[in-house]
Amino acid sequence: MQPHSIYIHIPFCRHRCSYCDFNTYVGIDNLIPSYIQAICLEISYIAQISDQKIPVRTIFFGGGTPSILPVDEICKVLDQVNRNYFLLDEAEISLEANPGSLSYEYLRSLREAGVNRISLGMQSANRHELILLDRRHAYYQIAESVGHVRRAGFKNLNLDLIYGIPHQTLRDWCSSLKLAISLEPDHLSLYSLTLEPGTSLNSWVSRGLLPEPDDDLSAEMYEIASELAEAKGFEQYEISNWARREKSGDLLACQHNLQYWRNHSYLGFGAGAHGYAGGKRTTNVLTPGEYIQRIRSWEKEASLNELSFPGSPAAESVTLINREEEIKETMMMGLRLTQEGISRESFQDRFGVPVDSVFEQQIQELIAAGLLEWDPKTRKTLRLTRKGRILGNQVFIRFI
Repeated sequence: MQPHSIYIHIPFCRHRCSYCDFNTYVGIDNLIPSYIQAICLEISYIAQISDQKIPVRTIFFGGGTPSILPVDEICKVLDQVNRNYFLLDEAEISLEANPGSLSYEYLRSLREAGVNRISLGMQSANRHELILLDRRHAYYQIAESVGHVRRAGFKNLNLDLIYGIPHQTLRDWCSSLKLAISLEPDHLSLYSLTLEPGTSLNSWVSRGLLPEPDDDLSAEMYEIASELAEAKGFEQYEISNWARREKSGDLLACQHNLQYWRNHSYLGFGAGAHGYAGGKRTTNVLTPGEYIQRIRSWEKEASLNELSFPGSPAAESVTLINREEEIKETMMMGLRLTQEGISRESFQDRFGVPVDSVFEQQIQELIAAGLLEWDPKTRKTLRLTRKGRILGNQVFIRFI
């Protein structure tokens, strides 16, 4: 069996940011013990209905704000994974956290528990942008948190930043990015702001209180980010992600997200979590209360025989992905990888047909438009051009 990844959704937050449309909730921290107990049960159930012990290469605690959890609750989840799955040596175990809420003692305990990668939601170094995004930290707290992360023994640190924020100038963006790079992270995730329905930021823009995002300016910010990051030793390996190389030469790419981009198997646990395994895509119920209730009720009333891998008692939908859909999704996700792209050999091995026979017309037209290219050295890898990275959505839609 190929190694899987595990995503653990932690939906608890202290407050909701103005741009956020994730499945998060404020003021329900009293549910944390019951929620973690339910996740541990779900982890066990899925392991029991698998026909063999599942190898796991990455675990990712996302949210929400996973760093809200006491370390002993995180330990319960990791212990449950260890008991029920085969956690590979050197597995990547990541946890998302907010700057300003992390102590050295907390981080040291996380490291001792086995977490080995921290992703900090920096978003910006500029005070007025942080206020607009409703982030509750300042730049000095970001720097302080990075110091704690390093002292606690973490050698793999990511910083998230957002560009294309209303009223943000090129100077503002360059300032944030340079300050982020000065903190010497191992990885950068740089995302263009998206106005999501139901968010405060979207409401402010629709009411004319803030300007619409400027796509041309955002594209310029993206190009500047690429130049700045690469000048400081970061290599772009995905449309929105850059990483440094270790002394050994290994790129400190996010292994968990590579599992998604390669369209490989992962299991999602928790409220609203998604999974893809056994040729099926799963989606759990959204609210933490209903999630807990589903797991508890099933424990009392049902048997394992009623479940079919990888669907859990909390699954709201389990969708079979046919070969055609898998091919399309593999193209869409794989082309996000700016260097790796789509390998002729890997595609042939996986699907039994050449990639350029399945998508001959699309590939030819996108190459002619300057959005795709075959690796000029080997002619064995199809990937986005630099222009294609900016216009990625125009490429992906051709394959779906």
